Amino acid sequence: MSVRRIVTGHDPDGKAVILSDGAVPKVFDALGPPGLAFMEIWETRAAPAPIAPREPEPTDHDLRLLPPAHGVRIRIVDLPPEGEGGTRAGADPRAVFEKIGAPHAWSADAKHPFMHRTETIDYGIVLEGEVTLIVDRGETVVRAGDIVIQRGTNHAWANRSKARCRIAFVLIDGKFDETLCRR
Repeated sequence: MSVRRIVTGHDPDGKAVILSDGAVPKVFDALGPPGLAFMEIWETRAAPAPIAPREPEPTDHDLRLLPPAHGVRIRIVDLPPEGEGGTRAGADPRAVFEKIGAPHAWSADAKHPFMHRTETIDYGIVLEGEVTLIVDRGETVVRAGDIVIQRGTNHAWANRSKARCRIAFVLIDGKFDETLCRR
């Protein structure tokens, strides 16, 4: 199922119009594991976000895990089922994090091969399927309709089911409190 994105804006008279209505323009699906896809929906590069009648396509760049400095990114991620021990077929975790511009986020020697930590607040909304959220000291199953507020913690997503899990993420640039600046 493709994702539809509708973008509104303003005409020369300042009246609200629909600027675009169609499939998400940027999908990254060659990250290594078959079935893993990142659909870039939109991003803002400042807060407060400037609102102009029209603007260039904000997702027209290579895949980046993190939102822009002082910005927000929304994406949808399809997570395929994984194999034994948290492996994803054909996936090298270090290489995946390098491809998405965040090798520093990857946590080697963690309890799941895709554990990572970002200096962000992330809202993860499960749209379909289920996934296990793993943190350093615990885990929980998250199902369609559930929302995770991920606050700069070391974490991984493990799809232990037999079906794809689709999650919408809103990633907000953050700053660690000095007590959390370990690593």
